[in-house]
Amino acid sequence: MKVTQVAIRPTESSNAAGRPALTPELLAASGARYSRNNEGLEAILGKIDPENLDRSVESIFRMIDYGHQSIADMVPVAMFLDGVSIWLAYTIWALCPTAGGQESSTRYLRLEVDALGEPEPLGIPADQAAAWRSLMAQAFQAYQEVLAYWEQVAAEDPAVTRIPGDLLRDPGPSAARTVARMKRNYAFDRARYFLPAAARTNLMLLMSARGWVSLCQHLFSHPLPEAREAAAQIREELRLAAPRMLKHAEAKASIEHGIAEEMSLWRDDARGEASHLAPGSPDSEKPSGAWLEVMPAPGPERFAGDLKYHDNRYAWFGAGLRRCAVRFGWEAVTMAEIRDLNRHRTGTRYCPLVPQGFYYAADQVPSPGQRAEDLDRLRQAAEVGRAAAARGRELLAAGDPSYVYWTLLGTQYPFEHTTTADKFIYEAELRTGVGAHFRYAHQLREALELWYARYPETRGLILEGSAEPE
Repeated sequence: MKVTQVAIRPTESSNAAGRPALTPELLAASGARYSRNNEGLEAILGKIDPENLDRSVESIFRMIDYGHQSIADMVPVAMFLDGVSIWLAYTIWALCPTAGGQESSTRYLRLEVDALGEPEPLGIPADQAAAWRSLMAQAFQAYQEVLAYWEQVAAEDPAVTRIPGDLLRDPGPSAARTVARMKRNYAFDRARYFLPAAARTNLMLLMSARGWVSLCQHLFSHPLPEAREAAAQIREELRLAAPRMLKHAEAKASIEHGIAEEMSLWRDDARGEASHLAPGSPDSEKPSGAWLEVMPAPGPERFAGDLKYHDNRYAWFGAGLRRCAVRFGWEAVTMAEIRDLNRHRTGTRYCPLVPQGFYYAADQVPSPGQRAEDLDRLRQAAEVGRAAAARGRELLAAGDPSYVYWTLLGTQYPFEHTTTADKFIYEAELRTGVGAHFRYAHQLREALELWYARYPETRGLILEGSAEPE
């Protein structure tokens, strides 16, 4: 793992125009001074000593721990995190829903077994390391075999990829590249369920110093060593951009107790029966079980009228939808989809990480009645995923926090999102576009059908399937 803070430099155009360039803390101090007087920016910048920028922070605004957290929100910091596990990347996004950034995508990259981290830094006990390595090697072998199968399917019948016909007919090089990419997406999307959550990935985040401090507090308070190592490296990099915040970037007893208590609830749940993970179960996949709760604001419901000017997903939503509370979710969603659904910034998402089943895209086999051998082939591969999810659930029931590293991206968990109706509709429109991942598109359509059952007049006004190719 390696964490690197990246500073932001002014553009040549900005320099040529004579615009000021400030360090992150000077930017926050200058903004904070607006709350104390109305002298204007030039007067504030006149207090900066170019020979001592750090001391100038205090001459502009005596921060003393930044005074209050809103000032720390004005300190922009970008960091790149190389070589973290997919599980830790998911956890960081869950803790930082408003951060900007990207993560290495399983939709575009073929991963090999060398992407797997070592067991010791992950907190896997030494007496379990050999068994863990063996299971993860089987998972990667299954991933390669299943990926080859889906590549073959796409090559034999491009129609199953749902690539638009005009692209397939276009002889131009640009269209050819797009078609090749979408074929790769098709195969990667269906094979990624066999990737281990312990596989290494990279992510970049841009957020305020306050966000980084809050992240450090949670990661330092986590029982897994990978999380604490990430917090330690982030704090050291934060020293370069916002040194005055370092004293707050430490473990918090309240967070430690909260994580422990929540994990104890998951542990109790894991001690119950999970029929889809039992050896010899007919199918490891648990049905997704979509559900939807709606609490409209007081007054007459006119949701169709609220969509009158809604001609794209960024367009106007009426007040009724903006005021309507929506809580929706599924009983079983794979970690692969949760990583995407988790990135929506609005509201609150909750995901108790108690394995429920293992999904492996058997429903995607074209003409399954004629491809019984293909289904058998996938079911045999899925036994690795079932075993991994079952082992993870067993270790969770025993109170071992490293259980997450035994699971794969096809491991299913409950997932829910609480937000407002306009944001729910936006999410459904975004996640059902051309080229959207087939599985979360299916699940968002499940949720939309529950919405239409309540509000049939909105069918056709919600622009599902209209988002641009990913």
